[in-house]
Amino acid sequence: MIMRIFQVVTREGKEQEFGEFFHNTAIPLMKGTDGIVQVLPGAPRPDSPREFSFVMIWKDLAALKAFVGNDYQTPHIDPAEAELVESRTIKHYELVE
Repeated sequence: MIMRIFQVVTREGKEQEFGEFFHNTAIPLMKGTDGIVQVLPGAPRPDSPREFSFVMIWKDLAALKAFVGNDYQTPHIDPAEAELVESRTIKHYELVE
């Protein structure tokens, strides 16, 4: 299985707007995606109020590529979030059980 960690830093002042997108659009979308075994969304803490994350466990690399395409190492964004986000990072790991 593939562990995919996606992290976002919002633009200053866009935390609430991104939070609404995160809770109302991104989390339901990821939880309903074929090939995902588990989704662990992370909301900001007081010491990092602009940081959001997802830890996603994918069945395999083929399932991940079916969702994002062959360029799975580049963070893909929804057009609705593009102007809300300052930076994104994405990392992949083999899940150890």
